[in-house]
Amino acid sequence: MLAASPRAPEPVGWRGRLSLEFAVQGARTALSRRSHVGPLYAQRPFYPEADGTCHVYVLHPPGGVVGGDELTVELAVGPGARALATTPAATKLYRCPERGSVVRNQLVVREGGVLEWLPAETIAFGGARASLVTRVALEPGAHFLGWEITCLGRPASGDAFATGRLDQRLELTRGNRPLVLERMLLEAGGALRRGPWGWAGSTVHGVLLATTASSSLTSELREHIRPAFEADRFGVTTLGDVTVCRYLGAHAGEARSCLGGAWDIIRRHLLGKPAAAPRIWTT
Repeated sequence: MLAASPRAPEPVGWRGRLSLEFAVQGARTALSRRSHVGPLYAQRPFYPEADGTCHVYVLHPPGGVVGGDELTVELAVGPGARALATTPAATKLYRCPERGSVVRNQLVVREGGVLEWLPAETIAFGGARASLVTRVALEPGAHFLGWEITCLGRPASGDAFATGRLDQRLELTRGNRPLVLERMLLEAGGALRRGPWGWAGSTVHGVLLATTASSSLTSELREHIRPAFEADRFGVTTLGDVTVCRYLGAHAGEARSCLGGAWDIIRRHLLGKPAAAPRIWTT
């Protein structure tokens, strides 16, 4: 009797990792080290600002994340360095009938450094089973200004996210002290998505965090951002020395516009300069 042929191993998906380090070199911040494995890469840095802030674009050529994929982005901003990171396109979490997928962002900012983390939106297709984790670790005197925009389904294409699960976590810490710890376990038809205390049936959520807070900043945000949107689509609050802005609605473009306006106002307060939109956003 012939022995049965061994089964071919099932594909486990992409394993991608991108590690970037930023350091002060002369009058500007340089991308001092980069390494990558798998389908993650960074373009050469850009310097559109007079103060030498380093702008980088994180690339994921496949464009989408499927079952079994694990992607990790690691950014380390050195003492006194200033960096802005974005992506040229949305991250798409495709349907995963069996294996789940994982996207991790691990961001570290050393003493006196500044990181602006402004990725394009994440789109969870119906049937996706994914985990999205962003952890930001700050040293004393370091600053962070960043957002995340999440879209469930693609309503314009008939995808109402009728099935699927997205486990999203956002953590901001300084030393051993948590500043913001947030977790959203979004399941199709689940209470968080439907309940009036959660997404209330909306399909797009955006959150912006900034390590600065004052009554004047909060007032300016409410005065200049809220009138452009329905009252229940934009909110701002403070958690200790962190300002938190939120958008809840139905359009990714509207979320970007809303949080982009808040970014400009906060940037003036925190960094003393207006927003400098990456060129990739207009191409």
